[in-house]
This record gives sequence, C-alpha cells and structure tokens, in this order.
Amino acid sequence: MKVLFVHNGLGTGGAERSLAELLPGLAEAGITPIVACLYRRNEGMERAVLERGFDVRFLRARRTLSRALEIRKLIRRERPDVVHTTIFEANVSGRLAAAGTGAVVVSSLVNTPWGAGRALDPNVRRPKVVAAQRIDAFTARHLTDHFHAITHAVRDWAVETLGLRPERITVIERGRDPERLGEPGAGRRAKVRGSLGLTPDDEVILAVGRQEYQKGHRYLLEAMPGLLERRPNVVLLVAGRKGNASAELERLLAGLDPARVRLLGHRDDVPDLLAAADVFAFPSLYEGLGGSLLEAMALALPIVASDVPAIREVLDGGACGLLVPTASPAELGVAIERLLGDDGLRAGLAERGRARFLERYTLMRSTARMVELYRGLVAPVAAMIGGA
Repeated sequence: MKVLFVHNGLGTGGAERSLAELLPGLAEAGITPIVACLYRRNEGMERAVLERGFDVRFLRARRTLSRALEIRKLIRRERPDVVHTTIFEANVSGRLAAAGTGAVVVSSLVNTPWGAGRALDPNVRRPKVVAAQRIDAFTARHLTDHFHAITHAVRDWAVETLGLRPERITVIERGRDPERLGEPGAGRRAKVRGSLGLTPDDEVILAVGRQEYQKGHRYLLEAMPGLLERRPNVVLLVAGRKGNASAELERLLAGLDPARVRLLGHRDDVPDLLAAADVFAFPSLYEGLGGSLLEAMALALPIVASDVPAIREVLDGGACGLLVPTASPAELGVAIERLLGDDGLRAGLAERGRARFLERYTLMRSTARMVELYRGLVAPVAAMIGGA
C-alpha cells in the first residue's frame, strides 16, 4: 500500500510532528509513505524527516489550482492507494488533485478553525474566513471519502460546522513516543534548570506554542504581575516560534521583569523544558487536541489549561488538569497559584495525566489505529477492482 500525504509543510505544529513520528511506523507496517509539501520550513520537522530518508516532494506551484495540477501529476505517476490531506490549503489542493483518480481521499480534522475563537482573531479578515469555510465544507462533502479526527470534540465540530455525516469520521487520537520524550527525574531537572540559569527555588511555569492569537499567551503574561506579587519565585518560560502575536507579547513583556518572564522562541528541546518545569500552562482559545498537552502528561507535569472542548476531552473532564475559562488572566493566575501551593494536588494530577497518556496517547497505539484505518478504507476498493 502507498499513501501520499499532502501537507502545508513539515514545520513546528502538532500536525507536522505527528506526521513525522507516524512515518517510521507506517514503513514498518509495509506502507510506503510519500509526503508532498506546499512550503519549505526552516524550523520544525523537515530536516529530521529528510535525514531519515523519507520521500518528500516540495511543490513549486504557489496557487491552489496550479498546486492541484502538480499534485495530480504526482498521483498519476506514483498511483497511491490513499491521498491523505491535512490543514486547509493542503486539503483543498489535495482534494481537487485526487478527484477522479481512484485514490481514496482522507482528510485529517486537526483543529476548529471556523469557530467563534478564530473570528475574533485581529489578524484574520472575516470575509476571508467565511469564504475559506465554504470552500472547505464543499470540498469536504463532495471530494473526500473519509475523515480522521484527532478528538471527538473535533469530530462534533466538523459535523456541525462542515455538515459532515458522523459515520464518515473516524476518531484516532494523536500519539507521542515515550522513548523520545524520556523520563522525568531529579538529575534531568537539575541539568536543564542549570542550563537556563534557574535555581532549585524557582517555581517554573512552562507554556509551549507558537506566538499566535489562538495560543492565548497574552493572558498568561497578563496574569504574571499579580502572580509574582504573591509568589516572587515564579518564572514563566514560553517556548514557540514567533508569529502574528509576537508584537503584542513583546509589548506586554516590556512591563515585566525579564528574569521572571522569558520568550524562548522556537526550541528543539521541549521535552527537557517540560522535565524542568513545575506547572504546564496551556491558555489556548481553541484547539483540536494540543500536542504539547500530551507531552506534558507523558512527563508527569501538572497542567492548567483552558476549558475548551478538545482540551477538556484530553484532560478527562478535568481529572488530569485544572481547567479555567478562556481569556481570563485572573482565573489562570489563581489556578497556577493553587497548584504551586499544593504538593498533593500536583502529584495527583501528574500521576493521572501520565496514566491517561499511556492508556490513550502513545505513538504505538496511534500508529496501529492509523494503519488499520488505511487498510480498512482500501480493502473495499481493492475488492471491487479485483471483482471487476
């Protein structure tokens, strides 16, 4: 079996890391993956995927129809059994390209981009969002055979927003490799803290995510003045590449002690940062799942996160992390302070979070279920061709 993945690029996002980690398992299962990327990326997973020898094609076209024609030529040449697309630009180009080729078209539903949270983003023009939603919905309903949703929350959103039938959507959670993440421990914690100039007495809050409106980092920075008044040893680290919210975050940072609040930019050592932290903060305004949540759970780091459907699902309704209203600096600060002041609460959340990760979110489980999905979708097509 051959699967052609159509992605925007192999950057720093959760979808990109999930694909990069999925590829070796697919190859071991006898599936030949090819990755077609709309863009090159300087940061993220691109180099690692290329160094491992996987077949990656970078498209030269820059317009949707031209990309679709280029991908269509690739489909005609390579004859994949499945064309698997992810994220809007790649979805539209890949769906158009695969129409009528005989390949099974699968799209991953990885976020909730057409909801109220996106509409409030000052960097997005509403007419453009409405047009994109209509294009996404039309090509989803008419040019896609099946859908892979990374949470039940995303599936429900797609049914309501895109008009998809629930039976066309299979929920398979993303996974992370426990071996890559490593284990938490006093030695690792001390080493990483030393490299960052942190002391054993510092109470470290870590947030991970690109500097974009969706990730809600501004509310975390706005919570810091009050939190520092009550707990002066607090240090906030924000890891993630620059984006549309960077200017606003820099403005907020100007009023804070730079020794206590740091924007680290893109980091390749996020698991180490997690191992060095005391609390993981995830103040996103909307999410499809939240890949860094899984990594925090795997490393037994207690979590404070926004109470949005996908995050609530991952955290088992709040059993594995404290949930707070979105866009609420005061409540975010109170929840963080509560965790820092209660060793038993931190330990309990950490233990339950790690157990849930091992039960539902390992790479091995995710890969096995994706292989099962591909084989199940291709088998009826193969049987029909064989019968003919």
